Amino acid sequence: MQDLIAILRRHGIQPTPQRLAVAQVVLSRQSHPSAEEAWAKVRRRCPTISRATVYNTLHLFVKKGLMRQQLLKEGLALFDAEVRPHHHFIDEQTGKVYDVPWEALRVTGAESLGRFRVREYQVVLRGRRRNK
Repeated sequence: MQDLIAILRRHGIQPTPQRLAVAQVVLSRQSHPSAEEAWAKVRRRCPTISRATVYNTLHLFVKKGLMRQQLLKEGLALFDAEVRPHHHFIDEQTGKVYDVPWEALRVTGAESLGRFRVREYQVVLRGRRRNK
């Protein structure tokens, strides 16, 4: 818990009990929850927390650079605690989203888009995860 408090403070976020409850759920780099999924998980730990509090906290985390909001699934924004550049793989069978290291893929040709100023990009791969 002390680590989460320090992380929030480092990002200029006052650590309230509600924000800490949200942080415990969404700052795992293993998940990419939607706001609804995050609210459902946070409610298991803190049953009285409102949907608005969770949504506002998620957006505060994004604003302060603690998370990124990604449009990885059609019509659904997901929240990603990994803020360093990386790509994503979406398993079409399970819907699970996996981080793909930035250096695992090479994208070429951005410089040939002369009429565009590219600020950032990422590759979203879709398919099925292979069993080991």
